[in-house]
Amino acid sequence: MSMNTWNTEMTGVKRWRTILISSHVSILVTLVVLPVGVALGILLSKVLSAMNIASVIAVFGALPPSSMWAFVIGTIIMALIIILRQYELAATIVIAISLYLDWYLGTAFVASIVALGLLLVFFLARSPLHPWAEPRALWLLALLFVLALFQTTRAPNFLYGAQYYVTIIFNPLIILWLGIVVARDAANVRRFFQIISVFGALVAIHTIIQTTTGTFLFETSHRDADALIISYFDPSATGVHRAESFFLNADSAGIFFAVMLFIPLGLFIESSSFLPKVLYLGEAFLLSFALLFTYSAGALAAACIGAIVLIALAGRMRYRIQIFLFPLIVGMVMIVWLPSQVDILLQHATNPQELMLRNGAWQTGLRIIQAFPLTGLGIGRDVYLLRAESYRVLAQYKSLAHPHNSYIELAALGGIPILIVFIALLSIPIWQASRNWLRADARNRSLLAGGIAAIMTLSFNSAFNAGWTLGPLAAIGWLILGIVSSPLLVKNRHREVKTVEKV
Repeated sequence: MSMNTWNTEMTGVKRWRTILISSHVSILVTLVVLPVGVALGILLSKVLSAMNIASVIAVFGALPPSSMWAFVIGTIIMALIIILRQYELAATIVIAISLYLDWYLGTAFVASIVALGLLLVFFLARSPLHPWAEPRALWLLALLFVLALFQTTRAPNFLYGAQYYVTIIFNPLIILWLGIVVARDAANVRRFFQIISVFGALVAIHTIIQTTTGTFLFETSHRDADALIISYFDPSATGVHRAESFFLNADSAGIFFAVMLFIPLGLFIESSSFLPKVLYLGEAFLLSFALLFTYSAGALAAACIGAIVLIALAGRMRYRIQIFLFPLIVGMVMIVWLPSQVDILLQHATNPQELMLRNGAWQTGLRIIQAFPLTGLGIGRDVYLLRAESYRVLAQYKSLAHPHNSYIELAALGGIPILIVFIALLSIPIWQASRNWLRADARNRSLLAGGIAAIMTLSFNSAFNAGWTLGPLAAIGWLILGIVSSPLLVKNRHREVKTVEKV
């Protein structure tokens, strides 16, 4: 065979391979776009309805006009996002779907499908400019899947068991992996943090509006139908209205705002421009006020731990001083402008009934672990509420849907082996994130410090409430953890060093 013939055949093979891969990517893009189009369509339809312009665009006959147009617009937007490779925005949309669609509206699995589709698009579209990477210790993830699957079969309700398994057990792999491939270099990390901080600020604005005006934007009947479940999740005995936003629970909303607070703070100390600093500081203030309106003492305590971590990892002394001054300024503003809200927070934190119920919830969970150390009660969203009553201590004076501690919850539902594997899986990317921080330069250290502080805040608060075991919070945590622990950051840093050495 001549060289020209060989080159011609190889060119033909490459052409067909390119066509085949392109077709696969197109199919996967379609699979990703459609559910996201539905999700964005639901949200946009509520915006259109709120603006009362449905009659203007009524061109689809008997079909709901605003919903149809919103679906079309949402699908087009998501298609453009993927085609233009705005993967940081796509990852943020996964979080928005997890919160509003899967948790608030109860669809349960849409965010998982979209995240899995995005991950497959990343894999088939991988190139030197868009490299591929894998999480460490995949065998541990496989072990967790098998152990948890066995316990899920014991759930009395298959749908609730499957929902818990997907959102708490399966999603960590998909969401963590998605974060790893999104964070190709420091610029991608910065862009993702900028987008996710805007999302957090919008949720904070929604919560502030809910608290100050009593108006819940984008409210649905599903929220009213979940009133009984909310009463099980919220142990508040103070009688004070606490803002819960789309989380349907004030403590969960408090964890969200405490976690998200450190993303704009990290961007603030990393940025060298005045206007971006003002923007990030404004986002941090909005998140702080929204955190106050949840009156969540556990979230506030976790935020203090996150602030300590951020100060320690900030990189430079002037960054540490800036972060140290922020809570002091926020505290002074709240004491001067919102003294009654601060007083309510203190009353809630020191309420003896609150403390007794929380302590009783932990004791009940520990009794269950003692009774079923290897198997637990079975994995499912409603399992604890149905099967924990016979182990309830007197201090827990009402039924609860979880023991208000994610680590106790995992052991009580799935057994101690599942808790051990889960902690190991959580520790590995945290260790990788610390390595990325050590190898980064001073500016990027500040950027990563915000993400690490957010993870430590969620991990600490999970000892006081359902953090890592609540669907939307777990999705946010694993995505940020994947971003800051991505091995691609180290590889890109090595390439930059080699380029500088050559020059």
